[in-house]
Amino acid sequence: MIHQLIFATPRPGMTPENFQDYWINVHARNFASKIPQIKKYKVSRILTGDETPIFHGMAEIWLENETEQLASLQSDEFIKGARADEPKWAAFWASLCLDTTTVPIVQADGDYKHKLVYLIKRKGGIPLQVFRRYAQDTVGASVRNINGLKAACLCVANDGLYAVGESRFDAAYQLWFANPDEASKAKSSNGFAKFVSEINDASDSVLEFMCEENTII
Repeated sequence: MIHQLIFATPRPGMTPENFQDYWINVHARNFASKIPQIKKYKVSRILTGDETPIFHGMAEIWLENETEQLASLQSDEFIKGARADEPKWAAFWASLCLDTTTVPIVQADGDYKHKLVYLIKRKGGIPLQVFRRYAQDTVGASVRNINGLKAACLCVANDGLYAVGESRFDAAYQLWFANPDEASKAKSSNGFAKFVSEINDASDSVLEFMCEENTII
C-alpha cells in the first residue's frame, strides 16, 4: 500500500484559513475524493499557534500499488477534476509530495485526530538503509515511551523517490494525542526529549507540525 503525504500552502492572496477550508470542504470532497483508485483519504489543518509554518495543510492518500497510482493520475477525475481545481486554492509549485510505506509503532486504541508530524532528512553520509533501521528500531523504541501517546507510525520514503537523486525528506513520524494540550504536555517530558535528541542526531533537517485530521474517505 502506498501512503502518500502531500504538503501545501495557499495560493497568493488567499488566507491560510480560507485555504484550509477550501481544501477540506470543496477540493477534497468534490474533486479528489472522486478519484476511484483512492482507498483512504485524509486532509489535516496544520495548526500554527504563534509560528508561521512552511506548509498550512497536509493530505494523506492511500493507494493499493504503483499501477493503481498511475491509473489515478490518468483518470478524468484527476485530470479534469482535482488537478484542474488546484490553481484555485493552492500554491502547487511549492507543494511537497512523498510516496511512503507505513511502519506501525503504536496501535491506536481509539479514534484520535490531533497529531504531531515530523518530516526528517537524514545527515549526509548516513546510508539510507542504516538510517531506516535506526529510525524504525532505535527511535521507534523511544517513541513508545512518550507520555500520553495514543498512536504512532513511521512513514518511510519509497525507493522510487531516489531513482534520479535524493528525496527531499527520508521519513515522517506521526504521533497522535488526545488533544493539543496533551501533545504540549508530552513535549516537556523526558521521553519526548530523548525522541527529539535521537532524530536530531541523525538529521540535517527536521520540520515539525501540529495537525488536526479530517477524514474524507
